[in-house]
Amino acid sequence: MKNIGIWLDSKNALIVRLNENGDSLNKINSGVEFFNRTSTSGSRVKWGGTQDITHERNYLEKQKRQFKTYFKEVAHAVADCDALALFGPADINEKLKKELEENYPEINRKIVAVKKTDSMTANQIKALIRDFFNNR
Repeated sequence: MKNIGIWLDSKNALIVRLNENGDSLNKINSGVEFFNRTSTSGSRVKWGGTQDITHERNYLEKQKRQFKTYFKEVAHAVADCDALALFGPADINEKLKKELEENYPEINRKIVAVKKTDSMTANQIKALIRDFFNNR
């Protein structure tokens, strides 16, 4: 039985595979770029305010595509699981679950839990996932 737990945030995903031989940890970097809406460039001499134009919609669309690519990479990494648990801060694990529901139904059926957890070290993540599947 291949039990897999994922702890993910917007920067990377740590995938813990549990099997009879022990456990292994893989890391996938998201590659998602975040933009800064405020800028210090521009001149305030003539108009009294900065003259920067941010194309927020373009940045958000780019970020959305990057998350889609990130989730696709994570989905391919866990495609061979028997049971899948998602952990992470904020709502990133909910976004991954929604992506799996929409585009990867065979993986979505294997999800057994989606839980919020704080940031942790790699060893704490391994212990969390090991304990989760042992007490299930």
